[in-house]
Amino acid sequence: MTRAATSQAAPAERRLRLLSCNILAGASVQRYREYVTRSINAVLPGRSKMDNLDRLAEVLSQFDVIGLQEADAGSLRSGFLNQTRYLAETAGLPFWSHQPNRAMAKLAHSANGLISRLEPHSVLDYPLPSRIPGRGALLAQFGEGDNALAVMIAHLSLSAPARTRQLGFIAELLQDFPHAVLMGDLNTEPGSAEMQQLFAKSTLQPPAQATPTFPSWKPRRALDHILTSPAIQLEKTWALPQAFSDHLPLAAEIRLPAHVGGKAAPRHRR
Repeated sequence: MTRAATSQAAPAERRLRLLSCNILAGASVQRYREYVTRSINAVLPGRSKMDNLDRLAEVLSQFDVIGLQEADAGSLRSGFLNQTRYLAETAGLPFWSHQPNRAMAKLAHSANGLISRLEPHSVLDYPLPSRIPGRGALLAQFGEGDNALAVMIAHLSLSAPARTRQLGFIAELLQDFPHAVLMGDLNTEPGSAEMQQLFAKSTLQPPAQATPTFPSWKPRRALDHILTSPAIQLEKTWALPQAFSDHLPLAAEIRLPAHVGGKAAPRHRR
């Protein structure tokens, strides 16, 4: 007797785990006064920063696409270490890219960072409009055409007028992508006037509920965001309990069609 051949249907959708994290160049801050008391250590390398990055890397291995803000691109305060690359390699994730922004001589050099299990088709850097230069957005495209997943990582300004211009610029960049994600430290809460303009000018959707992430030791403000377009099903968002900086990392799980986003390396348990 012969066994009839069976065909296994390809999955109709895929799930991805996303993480956005302002890492403050590896510094750990647990109360407001430490901004002052640790100000000297903030511009010097140290074992505590490396230990903090190693702890973060253990967490990153559980995610598929990670957006970093305030990663050091390689200056005195990090021991001239590219922190995005270090975290990617330590976490065992195959793809990384970074966007250096504000350099302060050789003391500090902040960057947005991308770490991914998916191979990007392209990664583009954009300076954001601001009276004071030094803010940027990194746009990663996974896959091509209508099958592309566009992920933008951004760290916005402290002033509302600057954020309004920056979010308008971001809305234009993402408007042609049916599957779009914006993640980062946007320095404003979802109900602000500038965020309402973003939702009006783009397909990005407001969160079902705000998730406080700042300050990490007693979160009260929802300054970090993972926003998606309607073609992406946002299953859940949550703040991680581990405090690696003055912001808690913000995580999300999304569902999207299986053909969107290109190929991903397998996720290994650590």
